[in-house]
Amino acid sequence: MRRLLIVAALLIPVGMSAQNPPAGQGGQKGAAGAGQAAAPRLTVTTTAFPDGGEIPARNISRGGENKSPAFEFKWYTATSPSVPPPAELKTYAVIFHDIENSTMRTTADTLHWTAFNIPGTATGIAEGLGPGDLPDGTINGPGIARRGGSPGAYYGPGAGPGPFHHYVFEFYALDTKLDLTGAATREELLKAMDGHVIGKAAYFGRFRAPSLP
Repeated sequence: MRRLLIVAALLIPVGMSAQNPPAGQGGQKGAAGAGQAAAPRLTVTTTAFPDGGEIPARNISRGGENKSPAFEFKWYTATSPSVPPPAELKTYAVIFHDIENSTMRTTADTLHWTAFNIPGTATGIAEGLGPGDLPDGTINGPGIARRGGSPGAYYGPGAGPGPFHHYVFEFYALDTKLDLTGAATREELLKAMDGHVIGKAAYFGRFRAPSLP
């Protein structure tokens, strides 16, 4: 037995244990190996409100102006805060939802607004996007505003008095243009994006209506 242990030890290269994989293997999934450039990652920013902060009246539906916030898209790596987007980027999509609600006693929350086929050349979205299909190819999809055949549009927070509701903007970078119309359902939108996501970012805000006197 002692002789076998000695032979096994001689077969393991110096500086490498039997439990540690070679460089470029194992570790964080998707991490770049030696000599391989790290893939850029998506992030979003807005001056409308801080990430995790209260959403202002300008962007709420309950007693506010109901304007969609402006967002800026940025791509970064561990070594650079600003890099070009991936070459395969074709479009962006955004899903805005209130994660505090449970719809019809299910796991689904309240979907406020979606927009997709935002051009991949865009560096962000402007404040107050209009409804329906926009000239640049952006399509307002399923959400609260799209009812009874009306065009989709941004619909801001409207929670009543009480605990804060948490609203999340999820941004997806896709390697394709979605073959959908604005009448698509949330499930159809998610299914169409599946397998095409090359970047994702999230930004969230809080809102509650003032308590009555």
